[in-house]
Amino acid sequence: MEVTRTFDILDRYMKNFPREDAIAGKKDGKWYKFSTEEYVKKSHQFALGLMAMGLKKGDKVATVTTNRPEWNFADMGMAMVGVVHVPIYPTISEEEYRYILEHSESRLLIVGDQKLFEKLNPLANMLPNLEKVYVFEEVEGATLYEEILELGEKKKEELEKELEEIKDSVTPDDLATLIYTSGTTGVPKGVMLSQRNLVSNFVAHAKMHHLGKDHRVISFLPLCHVYERSVNYHFQYKGMGIYYVGNLSQIISAVREIKPHMFNSVPRLLEKVYDGFVSKGKELPAIKRMIYFWAMKLTRHFEYNKKFSPILKLKIKLADKLIYSKWREALGGNIVYIVSGGAALQPNIARVLGMAKMANLEGYGLTETSPVIAVNNPASGEMKIGTVGPILEGYEVKIAEDGEILCKGPGVMMGYYKAPELTAEVMDSAGWFHTGDIGVLEDGRYLRITDRKKEIFKLSGGKYIAPQMIENKLKASNFIEQVMVIGANEKFASALISPNFAILQDWCTKNKIEFKDNFDLVNNLDVVAQIQKEVNEINKTLGSHEQISRIRLVNDEWSPVTGELSPTLKLRRNAVAVKYQQLIDDIYSVSRN
Repeated sequence: MEVTRTFDILDRYMKNFPREDAIAGKKDGKWYKFSTEEYVKKSHQFALGLMAMGLKKGDKVATVTTNRPEWNFADMGMAMVGVVHVPIYPTISEEEYRYILEHSESRLLIVGDQKLFEKLNPLANMLPNLEKVYVFEEVEGATLYEEILELGEKKKEELEKELEEIKDSVTPDDLATLIYTSGTTGVPKGVMLSQRNLVSNFVAHAKMHHLGKDHRVISFLPLCHVYERSVNYHFQYKGMGIYYVGNLSQIISAVREIKPHMFNSVPRLLEKVYDGFVSKGKELPAIKRMIYFWAMKLTRHFEYNKKFSPILKLKIKLADKLIYSKWREALGGNIVYIVSGGAALQPNIARVLGMAKMANLEGYGLTETSPVIAVNNPASGEMKIGTVGPILEGYEVKIAEDGEILCKGPGVMMGYYKAPELTAEVMDSAGWFHTGDIGVLEDGRYLRITDRKKEIFKLSGGKYIAPQMIENKLKASNFIEQVMVIGANEKFASALISPNFAILQDWCTKNKIEFKDNFDLVNNLDVVAQIQKEVNEINKTLGSHEQISRIRLVNDEWSPVTGELSPTLKLRRNAVAVKYQQLIDDIYSVSRN
């Protein structure tokens, strides 16, 4: 059957892929599951409950929660009655919550747990448009979301016919969701996505692979972000069983228990997987360690669709038996595909995963494009490491004279909510959406992202610096966890570096370097020299004007909680620059005189 609205997935799921574990979550250390039938029933109950409470098409309901199966009941229930879903990150500031809840005019708010209820209930009481707060988990003094389901069941006979009429009235062009960008600069913008925007995108990228009703996935990236949400629809459209992980610390145990065939990730997490492989090798006795790193070095030969020589094939077969099979086992033993997005993945990590028969499907998109614009595609055999793959079916991409990626397609947003002037800044008169990213098309079809247009800066000598490209190269070093390249209007480029403190501590212990804490580490001359050595190696791969002339190590680990990274783990450059202004001044004080 044709899917033109998100909730059409439910009929398709029910008819073609009924299963006992359609969606699942974990509570008190145990997995609990909902069958396809239960999922469909509870989604309808939620829709009826909203109707009984007087919510109408176009009204807004906000959710703030970590990943859980129940999120889907709310999401599908809202879609059926034309209520606009406003999913919000559970890690943003009180100021941002207030802005989004007011700006979106949300009538109801559903939060995940006690911590979020205690944080948001006082704020909700101050907002006149917000009528009630519900919780997904039991919290003393709070109303459980299940009351909406119970009300829906109670009013079923009375409202069922009307619900079917409302469902029929929901069109692909209706507003489905308001997704507020993480606001790396200024206030968050509400991206308006229609049913057509969402559906056209996930239907297109669901064609990328052969997995389906016989396979399982885990979902741990935030469902409030359009990237995970779109793939969540994709998994359901394909009839896969989805196991939701609400806490990032539970990912490894979930992988071992569920043994998924696929999951969605971001480079930062895959870098940690890679670091784990490297650390494992270093712990081995001498001969085993030598074999281990021989196998790892062999991965540099990996390219998709590459024909290996008979000798290389033999070496790979041996390495697979001895080493690569262990890597697969560490990730559950069933992984076929790992989707990666949100930022550039280091090519060496893609090669390690690819050689271990865990194909990395790196893709690219924005909230404003629902989100996928391009993705590596195993179904068509169009895969190329270092690129985000071919353009998604139904989309057009062209590269502007200044290198900016422009796109058209059914997933391009309706616009920014209550901000026509901001919409006009990114949508030109010919209908092209200006992504703000710089890229090139390799071989005429593979898109490669080189940087953010707004992040490229000019040195005082007039040469341009693309910081992301340099930062990704620097982060390939095991010693460097996060880095920000600086130098706008200065004579040379420099870098603020947040080291990988776990690896640095091990290195210091092995080299008998004494330290009390991270502050001691980053101020130790031997440590600085070691990281400078790593930077010097990277500098050899850069143009003379791109090379990092000076570094400063910081003793903080950067994260969304401390403010240096956005909820999607992107660098908040303005926040980092403000926090370390004194260090930046110190770097350039001599050259400015």
